[in-house]
Formats: sequence, structure tokens, C-alpha cells
Amino acid sequence: MNALDVSLHRRFVPGPAHGLARRSLDLVVAGAATIVFAPLMLLIAGALLLEGGGSVLFAQTRMGAGGRPFRMYKFRKFGVNCDSQGLALTVVGDSRMTTVGRFLAATKFDELPQLWNVLKGEMAIVGPRPESMAFADCFRGGLEAVLQYKPGLLGPTQVLFRHEAHFFPRSADPILFYREVMFPAKARLDLSYYPRRTIVSDIMWMARGVLAVFGWVPSQPIDV
Repeated sequence: MNALDVSLHRRFVPGPAHGLARRSLDLVVAGAATIVFAPLMLLIAGALLLEGGGSVLFAQTRMGAGGRPFRMYKFRKFGVNCDSQGLALTVVGDSRMTTVGRFLAATKFDELPQLWNVLKGEMAIVGPRPESMAFADCFRGGLEAVLQYKPGLLGPTQVLFRHEAHFFPRSADPILFYREVMFPAKARLDLSYYPRRTIVSDIMWMARGVLAVFGWVPSQPIDV
């Protein structure tokens, strides 16, 4: 941990907010989803191996509850030798993406390995999207309150920003746009939901997340 990580962790140590009931729901849903999607995950792994070999998983350090870092897993969307190159964001027409990777990005099936993160307790089924360490300094001005909540696989941000890459103006610096517009918009959305969340509302967002995979995404204007 660097000094910023330590400061965030000390300020927002995870409390009992997630609760035993919600954790139990996480285990049931993640366990069932792992069984249901196991054949699909094997097919994806096989396709990635056939396409380019190498590791089928991409692991990256993300910020968890309380600012504590953890290793988040995804299916690899980029070429074997370029995961650490280029932008810390995926943009439209990203040349690093493979054919299988484009399919995974369109369907969000690259997120399926995060069921393991849920089973381990590092993530929840519903929670704020875990942020890359490259943007850890964006948690300021009250937005750091998002770190009180366990990050999740699904939720308002993940659904409403389902096609996040398409929000970036072609003329704008994507990193600067993310820091100044996208990150604050997503953090404010999270803070409008999680302080008043219920088990029922979380289940509703789970359902909306599944619908989003099949193309249903409600419109969500970004305040620029």
C-alpha cells in the first residue's frame, strides 16, 4: 500500500453494513451462477487458448472496501503481450482487443471470473464497481465515501454505464474525461443508492444486470 491507500483504509474500514443476510445471498447467487455458467466459462477459456494461447485470465489490483487492495479476475480481452500497455481504460475500437475479446466486451462475459472474488468475500454481487488503483486519487471531495461499501459485480453503475466506452468523446483525452466526468458521475450515482439500499432493491438490480447482458440498458444522462 502507498500512503494514499493507507489513508483511505484507515478512514473507511469496512463495517457491518454488508450484513450476514446480504453475504448469504452473495454466496447462494455466486455459487449457483458458477455452476450454471461453468460450461460457458470453459468454452470461453478454450476459445482464448485457441486464439492466442497464454493465460486466459487477466488479474488486476483494484480498490476494495475500506480502500483495501485485492486482485480482481476477468477473462482476458487483450492480446497476450499487451495487457499492461496503453491506456488504463478500454475505449471504442481499442486495438489491443482480440476477436474473442470483442465478444467478451460486448456481452460482459469477461466479468464471470469475478464470481470467485464474490465467493472469497472480496466482492459482492451488488456493489460499487471496484476502481483501478490508477484512479485511487479520484476518491476525494466526499466521493471517498463510496469505499465504505463492498465492491460488486452488478449495481446501478454497472447497468447504467453498461456501454461506458461509448460515453467518451472522440476529441477528449479519455483519462482526463474519466477523471473529471465519468468517475464523479459514477461515484455520485453509487452514493445516491447504497446508503438507502435494501435486500429487495439489490435483488432488483441483480435482475436489471441480467437484462443488461441481453441489451436492456436504461438511459442515464451524464452531468457534464
